[in-house]
Amino acid sequence: MTSTKNNWPKWLRDDGSVVSCTEKVKVMTENFDELKQIAQDALEDGLLMEVGENQMREALHKLVDDLINPYNKLD
Repeated sequence: MTSTKNNWPKWLRDDGSVVSCTEKVKVMTENFDELKQIAQDALEDGLLMEVGENQMREALHKLVDDLINPYNKLD
């Protein structure tokens, strides 16, 4: 298991203002810590199963690119 201190970005709203609510920032930090660990585990599993590293990284990027915003504002 790889352990490093995560330096997540300062969370911003669409208007550029900072999300400063301590609880919201805490939830975002926990979510991203969990996502990073799950992605790391998936990468390591793929490599152990002899899947190419580039293909694993591309698949992980595609997974993120394919996420859907259910709150997308309709114009």
